[in-house]
Amino acid sequence: MKKAARAPSGRGLMIINIKNKIVSLRGSSDITDTEGNKVFTVKGKVFSFRRKKFLYDKDGRLLFRIQNKFINWFVHRAFIFDGEGNKVCSVKDKWFNVNNEYFVYDCKDEIKIDGKFMSRDSRILRNGEVIGFLHRNFDILRDSFQLEAQPSDLPFLAALIIALDNIVDNRQNG
Repeated sequence: MKKAARAPSGRGLMIINIKNKIVSLRGSSDITDTEGNKVFTVKGKVFSFRRKKFLYDKDGRLLFRIQNKFINWFVHRAFIFDGEGNKVCSVKDKWFNVNNEYFVYDCKDEIKIDGKFMSRDSRILRNGEVIGFLHRNFDILRDSFQLEAQPSDLPFLAALIIALDNIVDNRQNG
């Protein structure tokens, strides 16, 4: 598979930075734009076996709840719920996931990650059309991503990145 191309900035696209805090008991963090302004807030639960996280807009409205499946044996799963508690989609890896491939299903649209989530660059497609570009930064102490998409797609795509990161954390840390 060839390397996923990055979108040129512009065309109404916005870039946000998704970074885990170096130390956070609850798994909380802020998602910022390129100027450092808070766009979303992520709040986690203390000692959550499901790694529950809540995505809020800058005005404090709950947009999404993201949580892992309680027990994962070989395939790890996470679920994304909207602010009213309705399941939006599910995300999973595959058994013996040596290629870092992840699948999005149970959505009203077909969502696909073109490229490997843990690689440097990936594209996110909806019904075959590119809706987002993901760039992973290789920080030593924390996961850090840049997401480029239309502002209207950013909340869902941020929740998707959090779900994928939850699965990776669950797989690595048990």
